[in-house]
Amino acid sequence: MNGGRFGFVVVLGLLLVGIGLSAFTVNERELAIKLQLGEVVQEDLEPGLHWKIPVIQNVRKFPKRILTISDRPERVFTAENEALEVDFFVKYRIVDARQFYISTGGAPIVANDRLSEIIKNAVVTEFGKRTVNDAISVGRAELMRDMLETAAGTAKDLGVELIDFRVKQVEFMEDVRNSVYQQMAAERARIATERRATGREVAEQKRAAADRERTIILANAYRDGQKIRGEGDARAAEIYATAYNKDPEFYSFYRSIDAYRKSMGQSGDLLVLDPDSDFFRYLNDSEGGR
Repeated sequence: MNGGRFGFVVVLGLLLVGIGLSAFTVNERELAIKLQLGEVVQEDLEPGLHWKIPVIQNVRKFPKRILTISDRPERVFTAENEALEVDFFVKYRIVDARQFYISTGGAPIVANDRLSEIIKNAVVTEFGKRTVNDAISVGRAELMRDMLETAAGTAKDLGVELIDFRVKQVEFMEDVRNSVYQQMAAERARIATERRATGREVAEQKRAAADRERTIILANAYRDGQKIRGEGDARAAEIYATAYNKDPEFYSFYRSIDAYRKSMGQSGDLLVLDPDSDFFRYLNDSEGGR
């Protein structure tokens, strides 16, 4: 009786061990393939509970999440043969578990090494097509897009999809950095000199235009003044003539008084005249000329 119970327990234990070795689960964050003696016999296993033949079959699982490769900076040369040090990172994910296993043996280190080589080749190729200015500033977005497209085709053979390709930093190599900075400083100095020269030229043009306008304004004012003065003199002569025709004696008296006012009463005035001169006619004539 005891022997029967012991046998039952053994059988039950073996059955439980067999179930434990045969059952496995796949969650939503994983890709899984089933292998039989090293050959892929089933792929794209859905999340949930699955079965395998113990010992003969085994399961390999890979992450579905986005993975990152951030290698050491790479030395590249531009179209101008300038050496640059490029620091970058790449994000990718496994999309074909079967191809990934066949290409890399399912080893993440092997996959990262092969992807790194693919990415470095893309970096060298795309930087080699561009000038320093294009690579650093003007066409940087286009550069990253082209590097992603260049590397994506080869990466697909590994069963992975490249999600993003970013250049974190681009630096000149130490041996060429100083010379490049000197060239940049010289270029900035040249631009500054050109702008100062342009500014001086514009200032001279505006100054000449202002002087020309001033000369024209003064000439027009002098012309208008002379015209007004001439009209005033003509009007005065007309008035004088009318006054003379009406009363010649009064006109002569008025002109004499005006002459006295203009020639006397100022500091330092000195007149040398004969007292009996006609100039003093109205001063000597107590009758006022009558």
